[in-house]
Amino acid sequence: MGIVEFMRSTAGRLIRIVAGIALIVIGLAALGGPAGVIVAVIGLVPVAAGVFNFCPLGPVFGVDLHGQPRPHGSH
Repeated sequence: MGIVEFMRSTAGRLIRIVAGIALIVIGLAALGGPAGVIVAVIGLVPVAAGVFNFCPLGPVFGVDLHGQPRPHGSH
């Protein structure tokens, strides 16, 4: 199973959500200040990716944001 297949699975979605929540908690509770807010905002990306079932890194792996192969004519 490749990374793309895993990220499309329910487990992949849950891991993204949990990782995002962890970043938010660490940013706001442990770090605090401007750096903590930045980490918390970054944590929103994996939460949104898991909730809305998209992968922002999909294009890096040659697939679209929803894990589907890109057509050969695409840039």
